[in-house]
Amino acid sequence: MENIQEAIEKNELLKRLLEAIGDGVFVLDTTGKIVVWNPAMEAISGYSFQEIKGKNCRILKFSQCFGKECPSGINVCRILETGKMTPTECVISHRDGHTLSVSKNARAIRNDRGQTIGVIESVTDLTKLKNARLKMEKATRRLSELNRLGGIIAKSQVMQNVFSFIKASAATETSILIQGESGTGKELVAKAIHSIGERRSNPMITVNCSALSESLLESELFGHVKGAFTGASRERIGRFEQADQGTIFLDEISEISPYIQVKLLRVLQEKEIERVGDSRKRKVDIRIITATNKDLKSLVDEGLFREDLYYRLKVFPIYLPPLRHRKEDIPLLVNHFIKHNNKISGGTVTGMATPALKTFMEYDWPGNIRELANAIEHAFVLCSGRQIEQEDLPVEITGGEHTTYAAPPLSYPEPPHPRKKQRPSLDRKRLLAILRESGWNKAEAARQTGFSRAAIWKYMKKWDIPMQPE
Repeated sequence: MENIQEAIEKNELLKRLLEAIGDGVFVLDTTGKIVVWNPAMEAISGYSFQEIKGKNCRILKFSQCFGKECPSGINVCRILETGKMTPTECVISHRDGHTLSVSKNARAIRNDRGQTIGVIESVTDLTKLKNARLKMEKATRRLSELNRLGGIIAKSQVMQNVFSFIKASAATETSILIQGESGTGKELVAKAIHSIGERRSNPMITVNCSALSESLLESELFGHVKGAFTGASRERIGRFEQADQGTIFLDEISEISPYIQVKLLRVLQEKEIERVGDSRKRKVDIRIITATNKDLKSLVDEGLFREDLYYRLKVFPIYLPPLRHRKEDIPLLVNHFIKHNNKISGGTVTGMATPALKTFMEYDWPGNIRELANAIEHAFVLCSGRQIEQEDLPVEITGGEHTTYAAPPLSYPEPPHPRKKQRPSLDRKRLLAILRESGWNKAEAARQTGFSRAAIWKYMKKWDIPMQPE
């Protein structure tokens, strides 16, 4: 029978290939002895050819050979029976005693007459690959931590600066003023500050100051005693007392009246409140966070907002940049809202097509993150495939025309006797649709329905509609 070692030594090209190949390769003769051992195999195992020559491959202690540990010899190995084995991930023992993760493959070598003259095995070192995989997983987890804080999703430098401010402010008890355009996520920032601060185990109470009239807001914030005003049939504690030991977040603080400004200043100075209709002072231990989408300093200059209150509120200001100034965050936000909509709708959308994403990146987003969230929700209604396409996007973003679902204009006869305009009926479904179309703008919803903003707010509470898109 032809000797496998001699056959390989006679083939100069084959010898050079074995020396040059990056994977470890060794050859066994028909008795199971190692007769060829390439340089890559020396590097993987730590054994030189001189040390390993003539020995059994069992010295490497393969953990998997045809579903079991390496057999004692080639005569009990199934390689001669099957002629080959599929690539298998396993562990081998290094010369120094430590183990290595490898992928091994084996095939019987036959001559022209079909006689088996040996076995060739290849070994791929997976250690570097596994280490790289572990590093990638750690980096992904770390990136996730960096990109998310209290539900805020971002990787841009301007938002990393915001994260730093949030972490710094959480370690203090000072008043915080969050400024930013509508839809930038000011309430999320407030929640993040509370969630990582010393008061996190106590309540965080949120009040939208623009949703209520002066008298209703006063009662909401300070509470009232029985008989304080018409309809006050029982005593009620206010939001300041509810937030005791915790945090109160006053959104749209620029909308409060001069009277409420005075009362709020007293809370900040004295840390005490009086319920409406009561003369008793009650101590409250609260952290106050406020937010506005307006320039408070300009309102101060115009005499519309108290200067002393302004400086009390902005001890630690945080500015939230608009989405057009942090466009590198758009792909992250798109993926987040796709996952969110898949979860609530049972959809299977995997991502956004490149042209659609390019449109998102080029758009200025006057409604900021809230508008982006609504755009993804809109796209889910139209999307029929696994990806959101350009035609699935709202026309306000693509710059196209309303053609898909356009209906011919309807003409209505003039009423015979003009009367006072009747306010249309309002139900939960219609209000929800208007809110979505207007980017959750309560003032616009009030304009379209003919109700006041306070009424819109009450209906949202009554019908359990969230104050912001979820």
